[in-house]
Amino acid sequence: MAAPKKKKQKKYIGKKFEAIHRSRELAVQFLYSLDVYPGQNFDESLELFMNIDDVAKDDTPEVKERCRKLAGDVWTRKNEIDGVLLRIVTGWRPERMMSVDRTILRLMVLEGFIAKTLPVRSAISEAASLARDFGTKDSSRFVNGVMHKIAEHFADDDKNDNNDDSGE
Repeated sequence: MAAPKKKKQKKYIGKKFEAIHRSRELAVQFLYSLDVYPGQNFDESLELFMNIDDVAKDDTPEVKERCRKLAGDVWTRKNEIDGVLLRIVTGWRPERMMSVDRTILRLMVLEGFIAKTLPVRSAISEAASLARDFGTKDSSRFVNGVMHKIAEHFADDDKNDNNDDSGE
């Protein structure tokens, strides 16, 4: 997988956000490599990935640790995440999606909808940003559309859950 495309100049948004975004970039790259070359040992591959000269070697320990956690969480919950994608994205089974798009969706579905460690709007925005950086020219639009569809599904589920709790 190639390095992210050169980005336009962004206004300063804070070192913490940049570090979190960088950990997501690394997690996408690593998970993509596992997806493209199945059968690898997760832990051995992750340690090798973290020490490759031109990938993550110069990143801070905090960025690397967050990447490890994100990648591990996606990897261990991959079937659950793919189940969400299967239920919601009709006509696009996860294995039919472009690998990089599928990888980004897995990461952001976990953070935004399953683990809920990121607000939904932020998860959608971050997914589109990662797709612009790593995917094809159509990836950002595709990933954005899928994320919105997932958000609608989860919003409907939340409404139904709230109606069920009304005691009627």
